[in-house]
Amino acid sequence: MSVPEEKLHVEHDESLTKESTQHTTNQGGILKTEDAGSTSSDSGASPTEENNILTQYDLEQVMQMGRNFALKHDFQDVELFARGAALARNPKDYNRMPFLSDEEKEAVYNEIHHPWRIPFKLIQVIISISLCAATQGADETVINGALLFYPAYMGIANGDQRSRWLEGLVNGAPYLFCAVVGTFITDPANKRWGRKQVIFWSCFASSITVFWQGFTNTWYHLFIARACLGAFGIGPKSATVPVYSSEAAPAPIRGALTMLWQFFTAFGIMLGYVFCLAFYHIPDRGIGGGLNWRIMLGSAMIPATIALFQIPFIPESPRWLMGKGRYMEAFKSLRSIRNHEISAARDLFYQYVLLQEEESFEAPFTQKVKELVTVRRNRNATIASFIVTFMQQFCGINVIAYYSSTIFVNANFSKISALGASVGFGAINTIFALPAFFTIDHYGRRFLLLFTFPFMSAFLFLTGFSFWINGDTSPDGRIGAITLGIYLFTIFYSFGSGVVTFPYTAECFPLYIRTLGTSIMIGNLWFWNFVLAITWPSLLDAFKAQGAFGWYAGWNVIGFFLVLWFLPETKSLTLEELDEVFDQPLLVHARWQTVELWHQIKVNVFRSKNVVRQEPLHKHHRLAVTNKSWDDKPDVEHKD
Repeated sequence: MSVPEEKLHVEHDESLTKESTQHTTNQGGILKTEDAGSTSSDSGASPTEENNILTQYDLEQVMQMGRNFALKHDFQDVELFARGAALARNPKDYNRMPFLSDEEKEAVYNEIHHPWRIPFKLIQVIISISLCAATQGADETVINGALLFYPAYMGIANGDQRSRWLEGLVNGAPYLFCAVVGTFITDPANKRWGRKQVIFWSCFASSITVFWQGFTNTWYHLFIARACLGAFGIGPKSATVPVYSSEAAPAPIRGALTMLWQFFTAFGIMLGYVFCLAFYHIPDRGIGGGLNWRIMLGSAMIPATIALFQIPFIPESPRWLMGKGRYMEAFKSLRSIRNHEISAARDLFYQYVLLQEEESFEAPFTQKVKELVTVRRNRNATIASFIVTFMQQFCGINVIAYYSSTIFVNANFSKISALGASVGFGAINTIFALPAFFTIDHYGRRFLLLFTFPFMSAFLFLTGFSFWINGDTSPDGRIGAITLGIYLFTIFYSFGSGVVTFPYTAECFPLYIRTLGTSIMIGNLWFWNFVLAITWPSLLDAFKAQGAFGWYAGWNVIGFFLVLWFLPETKSLTLEELDEVFDQPLLVHARWQTVELWHQIKVNVFRSKNVVRQEPLHKHHRLAVTNKSWDDKPDVEHKD
């Protein structure tokens, strides 16, 4: 069963085409959806030649549509939007447009060939996004150092089962409430108050709640503070900032800004460890239960507070303003983050076309939920997205992120040395996220996961087995082997599952249920994050370090086969191509990939000759194991 045909078309705004219908009687005023499957969010999209819904109209038609748009929304410079519409139709052909001035042509040239020549206001946006991401990371990891101290003060360090579960519950509270509260309040809050306001108040909530954590005296008081951090800080921020980024950024750097969120989240994780190390030696100063862990917990308000002073100076999302009918404000917003008004006019017009397209997909919420599982194309996307979000957690990375200090203490580190080793973990996680800027679109999402999961499994086994080294007879060997295993595991996570999850989840759903599908999967990610946080202390107590690390090593093996069998490649595919890829029956896909894996082993391991290759699953198929000769995308024909 495929996506209903009516979902693949959009009735265009009649006011745009009323003066040119004599040229389009064969089209019926209908625009086909061909662009929504690009790897960056189409909510803020700029057109490209390969997937542009305006190319079915000729130049004069599109320019007239631009004029009609400007007149409808009371813009004074009508011809600016005519030129912008023409540029939206064929953005790379600007040199052949005699109606563009030399200044406008130069602006478009610089946007394409020098994409990082950006206006100051866009630099402010990038700084704000980076600070929000750093806040996110620090919010998650300052608990790591505090964990060495607060359980004893709050009476949950007795080593019994109750204490283990309470420790896990307190540590995992933000992620539980991200899943059950934050996910559900984010969308209505965005619709009512806008991206900028939601980001501002989520940073404010982060500042207040982490400061509040430092004044708690009981485990349930700390639990409440951390629950509020997740519900009103981490949850809304993590769902809103990447969307705002994609809606504000010019197309040539949109992917890079999406990656910046993940990179600076990793940087914030490291920053949380640095704060813990910096405040380790703070004396009690008469404060009951110790002052150092309280300052550690409160230190995450530093990046959040800095972000608060940046956000008022950035523009509101032009896409949100358009959704509210505030087109003049949307143009001013775009103009402030573009180098020239022609670029702002082009993007405003094209985003309006996409907004009309999205509104045509409106359906009752219950119908959308139903179609997530009843339509095979959507069901397969849901399964694939579930796998990547689930495996990002069950690969075991956040066990180390939240509990690395106690893990290193169990490995015979001193407390201060354990915090130092945690800083090393954070630094590696940050540095090795950088290769993803170059590999995720070159090699593909599926390849990165298949390549990294076996190594991650091996290094978790190494970490767990290293706890059998006798700490009395070989203390340095035990410490070195455990540290090596954790660091090597982190390297492969950083450019694998660490960077694939959010792009894959955002691009695998069709446009009409993308927001719903993505929100559910982000909630799924936070839920399993909570499961990891709450169960690790008890898992460690029951299975010891060897069994606990072995448990997650085993999940990485399972993850490899889940990706192999049920995860199609999505890089560089348009919506039409994604519909075909995800409409493939899963059992057929799994059987084909199993046979292909065996063929690859015979060719690349056993060096066998004359191996008979299978027919591709579909004409857009990407081999995602090793064969580089399949990396180039073939020419395809799109169905009308």
